[in-house]
Amino acid sequence: MAEVRAHSRHAARERRWRKALSAHGGEPALQIVDRRVPDAAPSKHGQGDQVSAVRVERAGRAPGCQSKQVAIELRVGGRSGHGARTVSAGSARLLSPVRLVGIVVVLLAAAAPGPAEASQLVARNTSSERLSVSREGKAVVTYRANGRLQHVFAWGAVNALMPSATRKQAEFQVDYSGGWKRFGQPLWKTLRNTCGKYAGPALPWVVASCTAPDGSHWALQRWRRSQANFALPPFKTGHGAWELRLSHWSGPVARLDVWLDWSYGGRWQHLFGRLSYRGLPVHGFTTTPAGDPLDSYGRVLYLDTLDSAYGSGWRRENGFVARRPDGTFCYGFVPHRIPSGETLPPGTGRRYQLSTSGPGVTPDISWEGDGLGEYDSEDVFHREHEARMNELQQLIVDGSESCHS
Repeated sequence: MAEVRAHSRHAARERRWRKALSAHGGEPALQIVDRRVPDAAPSKHGQGDQVSAVRVERAGRAPGCQSKQVAIELRVGGRSGHGARTVSAGSARLLSPVRLVGIVVVLLAAAAPGPAEASQLVARNTSSERLSVSREGKAVVTYRANGRLQHVFAWGAVNALMPSATRKQAEFQVDYSGGWKRFGQPLWKTLRNTCGKYAGPALPWVVASCTAPDGSHWALQRWRRSQANFALPPFKTGHGAWELRLSHWSGPVARLDVWLDWSYGGRWQHLFGRLSYRGLPVHGFTTTPAGDPLDSYGRVLYLDTLDSAYGSGWRRENGFVARRPDGTFCYGFVPHRIPSGETLPPGTGRRYQLSTSGPGVTPDISWEGDGLGEYDSEDVFHREHEARMNELQQLIVDGSESCHS
C-alpha cells in the first residue's frame, strides 16, 4: 500500500493515486460556510488550503508509496509528495487494528461532485455552544464568537453517500441569520427542541450532542483540524483555530483501522491502515497538484505526534489522503527539509493521533495509540511483528500500491 504522497497530480480516473499531504481538501460544505465564518478567509478548496503541503525536493520517493521511498527532502508548499515512512508497532497488542471512534456513511443528495464535504464547519474559535433540534430535523446551533451571540439554522442532510463520481455528497443547508434570510422570520426563537439524551457511539471533541425521536444523532464537535505540518508556526488563516463542526447521522459508524510497524529494515517507524464504512472503502477521486481533494468524497487524515523531536506535547506531523480505490493509507516518519533550509529529524513520538473529518455530514473521528521503540533485529517479537504487518499490508490493499516493508 503506497505511502502517502503529498501533492500529486491525480487524474480523475488515475488508478495509481498519489496522496496529498495538505489539509483536508475541498469540502464544499466547508467552503460555503467559510464565507460566513467571521474569523477566517474562505478557502478556495475548502479545508484543502489550510494545511501546508509537503513536497519532495529531489530524487527521493514521494510519500504516496513507501515502496518507492528513499531518503527524501521535503518542503512545505511544493508539488511532490511527502515520502512516508512506516511506523511500527512495538507490542503484541498492535497486531490487531485499533478501532476508531467512527464516521458514518449512508445516503443522500445527488449532483455533480464538487470540493470535498464532511461534518460541516459552522464557525471558528467559539464558546458557549448549544444545540437544539426540532421534530422535523431542523437544528439551531447557538454559540458565541467575536463577542457576539450567533444562532445558525441548519437542515436538510443526514449521513453520507458512498463514493460516487456522478453525484455530490450530502451537505446541510445553512442560514446564519437564524431563519430570517431563508424563511423571513427568526425561526431560532420558536424552534422547539425535541432532541433528547445522546445515545450514539462515543465520539471525540464533543461539546453538544443529542438523539432525535427518529433515532438519528446530532453532534457539535470542536477541534483544531487545520495546523501547519511539522510543528511549524501558523502561516495561513485558520491554522490553529478551533473549528466548530456539525454532524447528523444514523445507523452504524465507519471504521478507521490503524497499525504500526517499521520499514527499510527497521530504520523508520511506519503507520498504515484503512478508512472504511460497512466494509467498503472511503476515498475520493481527484486532488489538486498540492494533494487537496477536488471532489466531495476525498478525506484527509491528520497525523499528530506526542513528545517528539518537535518538542513536548502534541504537534502536527502531517496530513495525507485515504487512497482510491481501497481507502488505505501509509505514512513513514522520515527526516525532511523545510523552506528555511533546516533539516528536521523524523517526528517519531511517544504516541500518535490520527484524525479526520467524517464524510458527508457524519461526525469527525480520531484514533490514538502508542508509538514503537527502535527496531531490534535480534528481538524475536520485533521480527515476527514486522513479518505479520507486511503480510497484513498486502491483504488490505485492493488496487493501490503496497507500502514499503
